[in-house]
Amino acid sequence: MPITKSAKKAYVSSERKRAHNVELEKKLKLSLKKVNKENTNETISVIDKMAKRHIISKNKAGHLKSSIAKKFGTPKAEKKVAPVAKKTAVKKTATKTKTSPKTKK
Repeated sequence: MPITKSAKKAYVSSERKRAHNVELEKKLKLSLKKVNKENTNETISVIDKMAKRHIISKNKAGHLKSSIAKKFGTPKAEKKVAPVAKKTAVKKTATKTKTSPKTKK
């Protein structure tokens, strides 16, 4: 058990992080069990998120995604229609007119 005050705080913090990571690992395992042809995109998304958060390594994420692609084929990307950008009016800036320099007396 930690003795110093800072060690106790670090212990509490690490336990909180550990509990969160365990929860994420369960989510990953559940999604890997329930993977099928229809939800491959969601499963691959979960795998990518776990790799990004360092729950699993990037290599393991690649292996998992590869095995899913072998079993079910590569997932089709959903086409998203880009919204049409509105044309904005261009503001005209006032230009300064050149004046003749003042002469000194």
